[in-house]
Amino acid sequence: MSDSYSLPTEPEGVVPSLVERFNSGEVSAMLPLYEPEAVLVVKDGRTVAGHTEIAAQLAPDLKHGLPLEAKARHVFVNGDIAEIVLDWSIDGTGRDGEHVHVGGSACDVVHRGADGIWRYVIDNNLGTAVRQPA
Repeated sequence: MSDSYSLPTEPEGVVPSLVERFNSGEVSAMLPLYEPEAVLVVKDGRTVAGHTEIAAQLAPDLKHGLPLEAKARHVFVNGDIAEIVLDWSIDGTGRDGEHVHVGGSACDVVHRGADGIWRYVIDNNLGTAVRQPA
């Protein structure tokens, strides 16, 4: 992974850093945005934990080679913890020729570490959407 990708030192920087790293197309570029024990909420509502499992969940969206568009709607901060509500989408024709259209409104929790970097503790990319079994 390139060291040229920024890491957020303010909670408002999490979404721009997420977009930059996702759009690199490298799963390894995404992982520094997550605490080692972070959880990601998957489509059916289960959670997966840790970098290995999170990487496995991120890889399918990255493989399309399409850009992530995301914009923070709200950032609520309490000390070293923040909740970020953001709208996101991935839209276009993927590398396999299939049309891709996914997106939603995420409700994520981030934490400022001792190094001053804000990282995901909970990545809930579908926010309050009703979850269906996979």
